[in-house]
Amino acid sequence: MLVDHRTGDDAGVYLLQDGLALVQTVDFFTPVVDDPEAFGAIAAANALSDIYAMGARPLTALSIAAIPEKDFPMDWAAAIFRGGLGKLREAGCALLGGHTVRDPEIKFGYAVTGVVEPERMLTNAAGKAGDVVVLTKPLGTGVIATALKAGQAPEEAALASQRSMATLNRIPAAVAQRHGVRTATDITGFGLAGHAAAVARESHLSLELRLADLPLLPAARELAPGFQPSGLKMNRQHFAPLVEDRAAEDEPLRALVYDPQTSGGLLLLVPEAAASALLADLPQARAIGRAVPAGPRAIVLI
Repeated sequence: MLVDHRTGDDAGVYLLQDGLALVQTVDFFTPVVDDPEAFGAIAAANALSDIYAMGARPLTALSIAAIPEKDFPMDWAAAIFRGGLGKLREAGCALLGGHTVRDPEIKFGYAVTGVVEPERMLTNAAGKAGDVVVLTKPLGTGVIATALKAGQAPEEAALASQRSMATLNRIPAAVAQRHGVRTATDITGFGLAGHAAAVARESHLSLELRLADLPLLPAARELAPGFQPSGLKMNRQHFAPLVEDRAAEDEPLRALVYDPQTSGGLLLLVPEAAASALLADLPQARAIGRAVPAGPRAIVLI
């Protein structure tokens, strides 16, 4: 039996029995870092993110890989799989197998299965006016990856982005549930604007986001004017009509609202009474705004 979960873009929920639902998701992509083992770990963290965004526990995974037939050393392929396996083990998720094909462009990721108690499931449709909007990871992985491909990303920025992308969303999801959060999504390819707009739509709210309070990876602001990925430009074209912009002029920050994230953080709508305690338990998280009654636009930048 399918569950009307409204939880995200890449996952689905199937009710197995009373009190237990199956969560399934799949995600794979091309490299965003130069190090093959780090790429594997990031791909695993990214695929697991939808599971955590629903408050579920990952159980099993199947790898999906496209490996170039020429000019691609097999030790690189081994490193990618090794990095992914290490991250799955960190998550307590068993690798059952997978499928590999030959392709001119390398791609890697996983199909992941998890379980959740339906009454504990996080969705993007349970927010309430007055909730505090919290983001658990900094923004900027898209522009930094684009700068890295051009050989222009500072080492500090590249390493910080790599660490952030490889960090599981397991702890933020558990903390959110402990503090009574019912509304969450993960920030991935549609950027903050796209995923926040989905939460606003499904929860019948508008989200006021404070542009100056957005957490950023090192050098993301400086790189944003010159290294915007195609996904950022597409996100801006698609989601800008959903955004009312009252914020002070700051084009680099404004662009990062639309930056597509790889293995980004969780966006949480936290009951106001629980916000201070949740933020104390998640030192890297930031309060970036508030949910308000639905207005003409899903997102209001202030």
